[in-house]
Amino acid sequence: MTVLYEDNHIIAVSKTCHEIVQGDKTGDAPLSDIVKAYIKEKFNKPGEVFLGVTHRLDRPTTGVVLFARTSKALTRLNEMFKSHDKIQKTYWAIVQDPPRIPEGRLENYLWRNEKQNKSFVVKANTKDAKRAVLSYKTIACSERYTLLEINLETGRHHQIRCQLSAIGCPIKGDLKYGAKRSNPDGGISLHARKIEFIHPVSKLPISIEAQVPDDNLWRSLEESLL
Repeated sequence: MTVLYEDNHIIAVSKTCHEIVQGDKTGDAPLSDIVKAYIKEKFNKPGEVFLGVTHRLDRPTTGVVLFARTSKALTRLNEMFKSHDKIQKTYWAIVQDPPRIPEGRLENYLWRNEKQNKSFVVKANTKDAKRAVLSYKTIACSERYTLLEINLETGRHHQIRCQLSAIGCPIKGDLKYGAKRSNPDGGISLHARKIEFIHPVSKLPISIEAQVPDDNLWRSLEESLL
């Protein structure tokens, strides 16, 4: 586990594609428990350690995950995440087929199939459909792959994965949304690169960035940023 930022109220870590943020039916140790154990050991804390989950990343996704270390910070961060305009999240995604338009804004309505754990682009009047908006731009290219930078305006289930797939740009390794083959590590090439917000207690601006995965393709694309 790599700690990216920590103070008395919040802690941010870099998640790998093998980790889950919260416990699920797999029974695997969640990242939240790993962070609790880190805090307990570092500060020699007796008893239970408080840690609040403020947001989640899909298991195969890498990058910044932010936790709250106090109830005050958790309450305020939860409100900030609900508003969608007080926390800026920037993602990087590697796709094999570049978008027809190098930079754009996608607005769709998504419907989630709970049994399949998958989202679909549907008509606006579809029952339980939710509006999803993101903007993207091409920031690097290689002979076979394109690196996109994505900013979310909404936070829907599998939003980036679903919306990019819908324009013919499935994320590398994302078999669920149309990729041709899996990645060797079992993850997908979607990375939560940066999170920016006003600190819930100190009110100072915070910017936290996670390094790209230790992978030749990620590093080469990062080195060739446009």
